[in-house]
Amino acid sequence: MKHFRPVIGVVGLVALLVSPAAVVRAQAQSDPHLGTWALNVSRSKYTPGPPPASQTSVYAVEGAGIKVTTKGQGPLGQPTSTAFTVAFDGKDHPVTGNADYNAVSVKRLDSHTIEFTRKKGGQVVQTALSAVSRDGKTRTVTSTGVNARGAKVHIVGQYDRK
Repeated sequence: MKHFRPVIGVVGLVALLVSPAAVVRAQAQSDPHLGTWALNVSRSKYTPGPPPASQTSVYAVEGAGIKVTTKGQGPLGQPTSTAFTVAFDGKDHPVTGNADYNAVSVKRLDSHTIEFTRKKGGQVVQTALSAVSRDGKTRTVTSTGVNARGAKVHIVGQYDRK
């Protein structure tokens, strides 16, 4: 039986090295936010308006965090694009393509809800709650704060899973 100890030791070491990555993957796969979401413009409310003509967000695993890429068309058909990668570490992460904010930090409130704190120039300008329904078919994002022009915003965006 002694000749099995080195093999068990090597197997155990490999398991320890692989485990953190496997745990991150397992957690990410169970995250209901992951996937592709299309804005249901008719069920959304934008103050001030008008709402975008279309918008699709993709939430994907990126390292130990989540990469969010949103593309669409503004109210006049102009292309829009916002992207960022975040970890649930409480730190600010850079955002590209959005005039309203250039950094975001995230906090998981529960298994289906994420809170986003959006900043511009180091100052909080918006907060947003993203909540996925229990059946996983819809996601509601409620954003409040100010936009790049200083106007107050209150947005309730309803997204359908694609």
